[in-house]
Amino acid sequence: MDRIDKDNYYLNIAMDVSKRGTCLRRNYGAVIVNRDEIVSTGYTGAPRGARNCTDIGFCLRSKMGVPSGERYELCRSVHAEMNAVIHAARKDTIGGTMYLMGSCREDERPLKEGAEPCRLCKRVIINAGIDKVVTRNAGGKIIAYKVEDYIAQEESLF
Repeated sequence: MDRIDKDNYYLNIAMDVSKRGTCLRRNYGAVIVNRDEIVSTGYTGAPRGARNCTDIGFCLRSKMGVPSGERYELCRSVHAEMNAVIHAARKDTIGGTMYLMGSCREDERPLKEGAEPCRLCKRVIINAGIDKVVTRNAGGKIIAYKVEDYIAQEESLF
């Protein structure tokens, strides 16, 4: 019997977490792990007490023809990465790894290129003290991003 490695174990959990998402476009699941312990999880969904896109039956960004990755201020959802960080204590996220998976709502298959946080989520991840973000593309290849590279990206903007 083949035993699954830790990265794929946590990525599979992140994919399952994403199934709680309520976005009509894409759903993500995030799992923060530190010292081989799950610290927190998060998925894509409206703020507590607000109606989700699945509840109202439409996505404003889709209705307006907004391309993927743009105009997030129009989105009802809090991203999975942000929700995972919100639900964790910073002392538990410092030095940790975030496992991130996402799928398109239409076919629920993993994103072709894997999941990568948006610029705002990268900033949240930086402030949480997370060291690495790990995802897997549709071909099964594991992709790891160093958070120090996110900091360099931020610095290059100014």
